[in-house]
Amino acid sequence: MATVKEMKAAARSRAGKGAARAERRAGRVPGVIYGDGKPPLNVSVDHAELKQRIYAGHFLTTVYDLDVDGAKHRVIPRDFQLDPVKDLPVHVDFLRLSEGVQIRVRIPVHVMNAEQAPGVKRGGTVNIVTHTVEVICAPENIPESIDVDISGLEINYSKHLNEVQLPPAVRVVGKLDQTLVTIVPPSGYAEEMKAAAEAAAAASAAAAAAAPPVEGAAPGAAPGAPAPAAGAPAAEKK
Repeated sequence: MATVKEMKAAARSRAGKGAARAERRAGRVPGVIYGDGKPPLNVSVDHAELKQRIYAGHFLTTVYDLDVDGAKHRVIPRDFQLDPVKDLPVHVDFLRLSEGVQIRVRIPVHVMNAEQAPGVKRGGTVNIVTHTVEVICAPENIPESIDVDISGLEINYSKHLNEVQLPPAVRVVGKLDQTLVTIVPPSGYAEEMKAAAEAAAAASAAAAAAAPPVEGAAPGAAPGAPAPAAGAPAAEKK
C-alpha cells in the first residue's frame, strides 16, 4: 500500500505570469490543484522542498496530504516543469483524489538480480527496453516499481510484462506481452559464435575421417561402407 506523505503549500490570490514570477523571486514555486469536480486552486510550495522531492524519485507516483493554509487536500502530482537551463522546478500541478477513485500512473521498471544472470556473466549488457509501465489502480495501491527478476536470463533473451507478477489490484494499460528487459550481446559475440560453430563442424569432420575402417570393408572403401557379399561377381573391367 502506498504511503501518504505530507507537504505544505500556500494559497495564491493572484494568477498570471507576473504573479508566478513574484512567487519564484520569493523562493516559492507556483502550482495549481485541480480535479474532483471542484474549481482549480492556485497554490505555491517551497522551492527547496519541491526540488528535493522531485529529485528523490517517485514524485509523480506519491500521494500527498497537501496542507494549504491549514486545509488538507489529498492529491497526487500530475506534472511539473523544470527550467530548461538550470533544471530547477518552475511549476507544479496536483490532481485532487476523491474517495474510491481509480487513476492512471506510470510505474518505473526496476531490474533485479542482474549480476546473477548468465548472460551478464558472459559479458552481455542489460538493456531496459520499457522504462515505465502505465497502470490503473486506486491511489493507495500504487506500487513503487515493477520489479523484473532477470537472474536466469541469457544473452539475446528478454523478459516480458506477462512474465512479471503484479499486485492484484493493479491493471495494466496496453499490451501485456511488451518487452521490458533484454540482455544485449557484447561486441564481437556473433563472430565468436560463428567461429565456434565452424570449429565444432571441423572437429566433427576430422573425427569421422580418423575413425577406424569397418572390419571386412573393401580396400579403399569409405569408413563404414559395407563389404561385398560373399560369392558376388566381381565388377567387369572395361
